[in-house]
Amino acid sequence: MLRLIEPDAGSVRFEGNDLLALDANALRAFRRQAQIIFQDPYASLNPRKQVVTLLDEPLAINTDLSASARRDAARAMMARVGLRPEHERRYPHMFSGGQRQRIAVARALMLQPRLLVADEPVSALDVSIQAQVINLLCDLRERFGLTMLFISHDLDVVEYLCDRIVVLYLGKVMEVASAKDLYKAPKHPYTEALLEASPRPDPEARRDRRLLEGDIPSPVDPPSGCVFRTRCPYALDACAAAVPALREVEPGRFKACIRDDIL
Repeated sequence: MLRLIEPDAGSVRFEGNDLLALDANALRAFRRQAQIIFQDPYASLNPRKQVVTLLDEPLAINTDLSASARRDAARAMMARVGLRPEHERRYPHMFSGGQRQRIAVARALMLQPRLLVADEPVSALDVSIQAQVINLLCDLRERFGLTMLFISHDLDVVEYLCDRIVVLYLGKVMEVASAKDLYKAPKHPYTEALLEASPRPDPEARRDRRLLEGDIPSPVDPPSGCVFRTRCPYALDACAAAVPALREVEPGRFKACIRDDIL
């Protein structure tokens, strides 16, 4: 999406513009509106720079603000993400994982972007502090009016944080739906299997789980037709014939499956 890696095919559209067709100047302008939080806060922050410098840098590169104005903006953003004034002169190694990710969040928001890509932003953190970062993202999303693309394998976090969900398998879209509809009644067999495999903190709850069999195929050499068919309990011979189209099965709801008689 951000063209940190150039795609081989397809298109990425932001407000009607194809991002893959942007020249260098237009791409730089777009990146002022779109920022990213990386998965690992231990690797995404420069260990040789103090926090205030890390937050000052996006403004120094992309704006004409004076040094004092940039420092004031950095300090204000630190307060918004729960960092104290005395933290500004410290280096990343002096913080916990959760605090480092707060620094990463603050850095991503310094340019007040309209789009925030959060790539597994809590998976590298201890469970005890994941909730703090998730709640911080929720609060900042509302405060700044952000659109956020949240990438995660944690279904509970996705349900809590997201309004609309895209389910992927081997890089292919399996289902697209609102969070409410998807968790209430999945329409694709893979989504069904994902939700059934998600643990629930209720020892009295009993569910009839349909366990998937077989290994995940190689993305380099995926199966013909539907890439999920080799593990799908509902697969037919026809599933191997052609890649199923992503089609609308209900208003605003899509799935890539030829069967409508199973879910």
